[in-house]
Amino acid sequence: MAKRIDKLGADDALWRIAMARAETIRPLIAAGTLKAGVIADACRKLGVRRARLYALIEQFREAPVTSSLLPARRGPREGSRRLTPEQDALIGEAILQFYRTRQKPSVNALRRHLRQLCQAKGAPVPSWNAIKARVARADERLLLRDREGAAAARARFSPVVGEYHANHALEIVQIDHTKIDVFVVDAVHRQPIQRPWLTLAIDVASRMVTGFYVSLEAPSSTSVALAIQHMTFPKASWLAAREIPAEWPVSGLPEAIHLDNAKEFRARALTRGCDEHGVRLIHRPVARPHYGGHIERLIGTMMSAVHLLPGTTFSNVADLGDYDAAKHATMTLDELERWLALEVIRYHGSVHGALKLPPRAAWREMLAARPAPIAHPADPAGFLLDFLPFEERLIRRDGVRLFDLRYWDDVLSPWAGRLRRRLRVKYDPRDLSTVFVEDPDGGHWPVRTANLSRPRITLAELKLAQGALKARGQALVDEQLIFETVEQQRALVASASAATRSARRQAERRARALAASGQAAASATGASANPDADNFDDVLPLAMEEWS
Repeated sequence: MAKRIDKLGADDALWRIAMARAETIRPLIAAGTLKAGVIADACRKLGVRRARLYALIEQFREAPVTSSLLPARRGPREGSRRLTPEQDALIGEAILQFYRTRQKPSVNALRRHLRQLCQAKGAPVPSWNAIKARVARADERLLLRDREGAAAARARFSPVVGEYHANHALEIVQIDHTKIDVFVVDAVHRQPIQRPWLTLAIDVASRMVTGFYVSLEAPSSTSVALAIQHMTFPKASWLAAREIPAEWPVSGLPEAIHLDNAKEFRARALTRGCDEHGVRLIHRPVARPHYGGHIERLIGTMMSAVHLLPGTTFSNVADLGDYDAAKHATMTLDELERWLALEVIRYHGSVHGALKLPPRAAWREMLAARPAPIAHPADPAGFLLDFLPFEERLIRRDGVRLFDLRYWDDVLSPWAGRLRRRLRVKYDPRDLSTVFVEDPDGGHWPVRTANLSRPRITLAELKLAQGALKARGQALVDEQLIFETVEQQRALVASASAATRSARRQAERRARALAASGQAAASATGASANPDADNFDDVLPLAMEEWS
């Protein structure tokens, strides 16, 4: 079978020659008899000799299409080889042993290596074009595997054969994080501080956003817990607090949460919290990102909308150009959170490309398809405690020690120095002034620092102070010294916050964390931070900061 000619790859000049030949030769073949005068006219018209015209006529008879009359390109025939077998063997050896390595050498480096090999063998050095042509003919998948790793090769060449599907609402929820492509400003000086993080959750069956959490800190088990809390509780009061007159009808415990293999998604607190409430955790197959396609596409949709905001960094440097993202930033984290909520509401009402209907409508259908009603936490006030990080500690006569801080409350008296087993001590990284001791029966008891005059500090502040003390060679277990160092650092931040971005960032994180954890603690102990609150979602710490 004759090789098929790439008519779309032919340049315009060659294609015009083929068209002229076809216009001349088609009538000759249709006439049947080739008279001498007609042949002579055709030769003059096409500028070819008689023998060449007859060859073109035969070409067209075998394949009566215009592309069969394209002029042959000058130069060696494709696939032909001019190098000696020895040169070919040396190139193959150099590509395998030198070029296909994780150091990812260039073709120029490959040629220099080949020059040494050829000189040692007394063979002529191949040209740069010959070497490049043989690299181009190498198996791309093997090249990528050896130069960038098996994961990169799978991501590019492996067929996408699997994706999670769900048959009803909250059967499977996917969760993932992304760094938002926009700078935010601090609430005091309205100066740029950094790009925040977004933890986002989507219901696979309906494509409804089930909840989200925005943060100035990198993803952690605490940010996952707060996103799950937002997903699980009703959102009417949360929307009202942000003056958003819209509905977001998603709430309840999912049957399964689908996650990737990041460290925060395998934290023991998250695993135990989901086990406690009957939520199954499903982790993606390693190096198979397409299994998280629903959440990845949602993140892409949200980031495309973010690119219209002032202070956006876009998704790559080429799009950014000379635009100074930090200089143009105008939104605080609270304002960005409200904007994201409005964008989620807009998304819910827009026709989804795959579903061919809005996610809000799909939610109603998928809700009706559920075989059982959606479950909600039996103890809303203590729900977050089930997902907080924890350490196991013995209850000693002087109380509990955690992060070199001492905690005491009379509630510990029955166990102090008597209980042989360790108890779980749960903590909120945003505020270490209070921890929650889980008793042998599963109840939680808030326990304050033994010295009630101690100020509220975050875990990040504590680690920063301990690092400063360690650098000075001082004891980390000196609690008084730790708090003095924290106070000194806060004073430095306060004096510098108007001038430097890092100081403004640190001050903003502390303020948000402590404000958020105050509401969370009130929720956990059963006391409302808002005495007029009518339900538990008034104390959701969605716009708050976590530290871990």
